[in-house]
Amino acid sequence: MGQNSSRGWLVTFSGTGINLALGVLYSWSVISKEIPADWNWSETHRSWPYTIACLVFALMMVPAGKLQDKFGPRIVASLGGILTGLGLILAGQFTTLGMFILGFGILAGTGIGFGYASATPPAVKWFPSAKTGMIAGIVVSGFGLASVYIAPLAKYLIKAVGVQSTLMILGIAFLILVTLLAQMLVNPPPQPAGAKAAAAVPAKDYSAGEMLKTSQFYLLWLMFAFNAGAGLMVIGKLAKLVEVQAGFKAGFILVALLAIGNAGGRLLAGTLSDKYGRTRILQAFTLFQAALMFLTPFINNTFILVLFSMCIGMNYGSNLALFPSITKDFFGLKNFGVNYGLVFTAWGVGSIMALLAGKIYDLYQSFEYALYLAGALLLVTIVLSLVVRKPVAEARAAAAEAKA
Repeated sequence: MGQNSSRGWLVTFSGTGINLALGVLYSWSVISKEIPADWNWSETHRSWPYTIACLVFALMMVPAGKLQDKFGPRIVASLGGILTGLGLILAGQFTTLGMFILGFGILAGTGIGFGYASATPPAVKWFPSAKTGMIAGIVVSGFGLASVYIAPLAKYLIKAVGVQSTLMILGIAFLILVTLLAQMLVNPPPQPAGAKAAAAVPAKDYSAGEMLKTSQFYLLWLMFAFNAGAGLMVIGKLAKLVEVQAGFKAGFILVALLAIGNAGGRLLAGTLSDKYGRTRILQAFTLFQAALMFLTPFINNTFILVLFSMCIGMNYGSNLALFPSITKDFFGLKNFGVNYGLVFTAWGVGSIMALLAGKIYDLYQSFEYALYLAGALLLVTIVLSLVVRKPVAEARAAAAEAKA
């Protein structure tokens, strides 16, 4: 048991390390600002590689999850590291938007999806259900924390060697690092015959097709889309919001605090959900987030706004630990990779919704209505959370009715 526990922690921290590396996605905020004027990129051009990368990342979670369920996490995570590295190296060879979209957007986006999809499933499989939330929170906290070091590292490298060489250095480094860490990702040996899973796990493992036939999938998907969309809509504009409302150019301080809040929220929510229940903790974080959204338009104190920003990052991060844990609880471990990949497409839709905040600001020269919209979406999630129940509960209720 002790040996299994040690191996489980090795897998967990390897997955966390992979996510810390895949957070290279967050380097784009620095890279886009430093693109030389003679490349002739408009502001719209500068947003496309990142937008495409986010969408591809979300969409690739589905095939990546299916592949890691079938072939194991080691192979798929290794492929993720190779694709991410090659994508950055390719982008570093060119100055045209099309090649950046291909390299950073499509290849690196695919690699990030493959790596992210392979990091959490093997880790949670090594531990009992009572620790699912904590382990998922630890693994995904790496991705949330990445911007704390990625942004200043990218800035330093760009000043030293330029944009193109920076992309090549990051590509080579993360190709090697992710591929090495991927070798640590292994699933635990099968349970002995007759061994029973904990009660928190459903009686059966749902295939993707079976999951798509349940109402629970669509309720979870909507909840994730609304929560992710509300968070991303505001997080992407928080630096501008603090500047507009308090006249404070927060810069890297706000980015770092957001990242710490984001990572902390993943770990805190996951751990608390093991003790108090996934739905209850989801409701608590979502209600807190909604309150922040409705209060923020009335705050012009710099310290309070920065504190609010950190809490908004924390509440957003909670979703990235809670929804994989809920997916595992509802639909089982056997096909967890592809099942969570399908649920995770909601995050991709949420990232598109994030564009709304900029549109709303352009129309009204204020973030007030964007914050109110985000708050309303969060309240819808709370209502949906009062309805959603585990599929196994429905099956047992139907069986009981049939017997009666």
